[in-house]
Amino acid sequence: GFSKTFTVSLKDIELPCFLPLFSFLFILTDRYIAVYLPKCFLHLINKQHPKWMCHSLFLSGKHARIHLLNTTSSLYLPEGLLLDLQSGKLFDASINQSSLLTFLRCTQLDYHRVAALHCALDLNSSTDDITHKIIDWICDSAPSGTFDPIQEFILAFLYRTTSLELKNLDKLLPFSSLSNLEGHFKGIPGVMCVTDLIPQPAFKGEVQNLTGFWEEMYSTIEAFKYLNAEPHFHCNNLIREEWKKVLKEMNSEEKNMPKSSNVILHLTVAVVGLLDTWRIEQRVVPLFQEEDYRQRVLIGLIVEKLKDHLMRHLQRVGKKKIDILVIGYVARLLELIRQIMETVWRKYSLDSRIFSFKERGSAAEFAGFHMMSRILEATNGLCLPLPPGFQTLHTVLGVHCLPLHTLLLYIDHDILHLTEPFVVKLLKDLDNTETNEQLKFSIVARLPETIGKKICHLWDHPISSSYIARDYVKILLEKLGNKKCYGTSMRDKSPFSPEFLPLNYLTKILTDVEDQALNPFEEQENVDARFVEEIALKQTLILLGLENQ
Repeated sequence: GFSKTFTVSLKDIELPCFLPLFSFLFILTDRYIAVYLPKCFLHLINKQHPKWMCHSLFLSGKHARIHLLNTTSSLYLPEGLLLDLQSGKLFDASINQSSLLTFLRCTQLDYHRVAALHCALDLNSSTDDITHKIIDWICDSAPSGTFDPIQEFILAFLYRTTSLELKNLDKLLPFSSLSNLEGHFKGIPGVMCVTDLIPQPAFKGEVQNLTGFWEEMYSTIEAFKYLNAEPHFHCNNLIREEWKKVLKEMNSEEKNMPKSSNVILHLTVAVVGLLDTWRIEQRVVPLFQEEDYRQRVLIGLIVEKLKDHLMRHLQRVGKKKIDILVIGYVARLLELIRQIMETVWRKYSLDSRIFSFKERGSAAEFAGFHMMSRILEATNGLCLPLPPGFQTLHTVLGVHCLPLHTLLLYIDHDILHLTEPFVVKLLKDLDNTETNEQLKFSIVARLPETIGKKICHLWDHPISSSYIARDYVKILLEKLGNKKCYGTSMRDKSPFSPEFLPLNYLTKILTDVEDQALNPFEEQENVDARFVEEIALKQTLILLGLENQ
């Protein structure tokens, strides 16, 4: 669909006195074209994404090396072979993985880092070892200002492992997080690139029945159209807004959940079910151990949108095959995040006992918390889901590592999320010392209403009792509705009632509602109008400063 012309400046390079024309080597590999001029430069041009200069590796100086007996008398042959004309020996050209990873660690240039990261993943059919080494590099390196290495690693890994499954799938899947930042990498020193478009033949008439050569040609032309149109799937703000909408629907209509929400959760079950078949060996990170409905909704939503995207461009593949591809793609995403976490846990010798609140965070736990914060930032930026249990573990580490005021700022700014398992454990494990009481109160005051109703009874404290009483009054008055269940005069009161007319009035209403509006066979908690009256009096005394009199 287009041609690329690269022009290299040699003004800062000391050229040898004699440089014959055949000193240039052009080596064609699976995903790269290597262009080599001895003692000058070695360029690895990415064939899959030639429009993106930052995905091609431009090396010069000491990094531009091909190890051969005699580089000035070598001839390139097909299939990546080199012939030494003097000795008559054949050499198989390949990129040294160890040298590439060393270069990735040592270079300070972002366009080198991006290209080396993609190259390291592209050239490996078995990525386990290389993946652990890249994760280790991410843990040791500070976040880059130009690109997020975690985002780039996640998308590059998923692209590499999934795009091999089906032809043209690589044109539709996201492969980079740099769609809006390509301009940062255009000014690569010493390299200029000019693009010329090549007119494509147009097919007229019926194309569905093409076979053999013509079918292959038509498929290739369509692939070029995909490249030019850039239809890669991106989890953008549209998905983020729909995620919020579905969560709002689920919270407001919990008993009558919309049909779309049921479909989304059904897709999530398929992804989690596939993950369960993969988790065979012993894990050290306590993930996938809870029901996180926020993340479950996002998982199902990503599956649904990616399926729709692939069906528009790959209809000939069929719905069943696309379902398998998409569910596997999202499952690999969650498994990769778990794999990053496993590497972090082993690197800093952390274990599942981290769930205890009895000790302050160590340096290793702080490193784990920092890495989890980077993962959260990366996935939020791409609107990608997290494994269930991630946010609970992240908040537990936050309690360990952060002072209270910083912890509350993280919660208020939606960096740390309060989940039900976290709050239940906090209330059960910590006693009511002054420090712990302040922490508990700060957390309870920030709870969403849906969680607060479930766990408030776990904390034996006046604050919790006040919450229960208020919730009980609200429920009772809602059941009362517009019914006039109280007809007696409010002036008639027991001689034992306190002389506090607003409280007398409320107590009388609640008592009447209890007698007339409630179903006696419904299961009730240990709450009644007298409990509400008692709590209200205690709160009043506290506000008036009379609680100790």
